[in-house]
Amino acid sequence: MRNTPTRALVLGALAFGMLAAAPLHAAERPAVLPDTMSQRLLACASCHAKKDVNDAYFPRISGKPAGYLYNQLVNFREGRRQYPLMTYMVDHLPDAYLHEIAAHFAAEHLPPPPPQATSATPAVLARGRQLALQGDPALKVPACIACHGEKLTGVTPSIPGLAGLPRDYINAQFGAWRNKTRRTHAPDCMAVITERLSLEDVNAVSSWLGTQQVAPETRPAAAIARPLPINCGSAPD
Repeated sequence: MRNTPTRALVLGALAFGMLAAAPLHAAERPAVLPDTMSQRLLACASCHAKKDVNDAYFPRISGKPAGYLYNQLVNFREGRRQYPLMTYMVDHLPDAYLHEIAAHFAAEHLPPPPPQATSATPAVLARGRQLALQGDPALKVPACIACHGEKLTGVTPSIPGLAGLPRDYINAQFGAWRNKTRRTHAPDCMAVITERLSLEDVNAVSSWLGTQQVAPETRPAAAIARPLPINCGSAPD
């Protein structure tokens, strides 16, 4: 008998039926994944919650204040921060779910990353330390600790920690503020500070922050002295 198209279709259908009727072995059955926030947010964790890696350009978000994380998700969704992958992921998510995502990562506490090696000179690191701990009154730049907490671990509910962030990420964020591709609710205090800092100062403070050891028990501070030294729309008094 010739292998006509009709005969081939019939044989194919029979073969498919036999395969469909055959029981699957346990190893071949599709796994039922748990419907948990951890499972849903694996894509986020793959970049932002690595336990043994401190990625130069993707910050750890575990342990950050929930209000800060929520604000950033909204900023990506509404275009105040511009990164296409993040915008794509949150573009259609409602506020309530963004709050859930923020609370999930805020409750996590990964082991702190080690300090980064640096090629910065002692003079550069000294300048960075000055800006972080004392600020520069002549430039009208407040100390980092005046807003981000005495230990630079952030302040609940909405001020992020700086300790443990990679130097390259900090530099990139200053660049985003300078280029107006990162904004927040007015008054945008970090945009104002960025305008007052030279590129050398940005390098100094990011280099110093990158070399700081973070204690394992590090948590955001519960409160900070008010009013803040500069008006900040994302952390109103």
